Amino acid sequence: MQQTDLGLNLSTKKTRKREFLEQMQQVVPWKDLVALIEPYAPEGRRGQPPFPVEMLLRIHFMQQWFTLSDPAMEEALHDMPLFRDFAGLSWDSATPDESTILRFRHLLETHKLAEQILQTVTDLLVSKKLLLRTGTIVDATLIAAPSSTKNSTKSRDPEMHQTKKGNQWYFGMKAHIGVDADSGLVHTVRGTAANVSDVVEANNLLHGQETDGYGDAGYQGADKRPDMPAATPERKLRWHIAMKRSKRKALNLMETIPALQEQLEQVKSKIRAKVEHPFRVIKRQFGHVKVRYRGMKKNTQQLHTLFALANLWMARARLLVTKQSKSVMAA
Repeated sequence: MQQTDLGLNLSTKKTRKREFLEQMQQVVPWKDLVALIEPYAPEGRRGQPPFPVEMLLRIHFMQQWFTLSDPAMEEALHDMPLFRDFAGLSWDSATPDESTILRFRHLLETHKLAEQILQTVTDLLVSKKLLLRTGTIVDATLIAAPSSTKNSTKSRDPEMHQTKKGNQWYFGMKAHIGVDADSGLVHTVRGTAANVSDVVEANNLLHGQETDGYGDAGYQGADKRPDMPAATPERKLRWHIAMKRSKRKALNLMETIPALQEQLEQVKSKIRAKVEHPFRVIKRQFGHVKVRYRGMKKNTQQLHTLFALANLWMARARLLVTKQSKSVMAA
């Protein structure tokens, strides 16, 4: 029994938060993800039985969607009937405390299950023919980390680093992603310190089946690096990298060849624009603008989860149509 069944929620307005959770309820492959995590979950042979894996997974995902810490998530479960309903908690059932939420996150980190969550979501999108794997767009974004030394260790995170972009200095890490050139959905995620050059991770962001790679001017020389995939009879990768800004500005568009080069740059720019959408989702939709944990491993694991959820959010309309079509056919 849920709180809405008791008539405690008298609101008739469907809020954006409620609509969001209703859509994610339908598009997240809960059964597949629970089957992935259950082998690693504690059995609880003595004492109080453990909370269901699906309940803890739903709570973990709400933390990512609404930028909630472990204590804030526990309080939200007590304060908000909407969150309790989504987690599957009845009005009189026990609520996971912040230490339980923390232990579940550590379980995912210890067994690197966030990477497998992204892979499970990617496999789902491939099976629905929403991710074609013919081309990859690569890009990176900076994610800030606390630069203050006013903490117990009197130091900044040693795994983070500072870098200069334009005329401004940043401290934190970089999220590198490989995105399907057709759909704009993420298939590969890497996390590094902020001072690592974009081109260093370029060939690590490929899934191995694409024939074309796209990147901005920061990826100049990606095809000359030692980790460049060797050509085979089945696959020969071609990098399409943007021209440097200074060189592009120097083009004389009154001449034929420079004019054609400019048109080619515009075509490449339109293709690369799709890579910005996943960054917008995790930073603006999910509010992930600053690292939450100390250390590269934990934050990279969180990035895998965030981009898996971003994929489902971006593909939700097509996934819902597919699900509704199956329901009509079954009826």
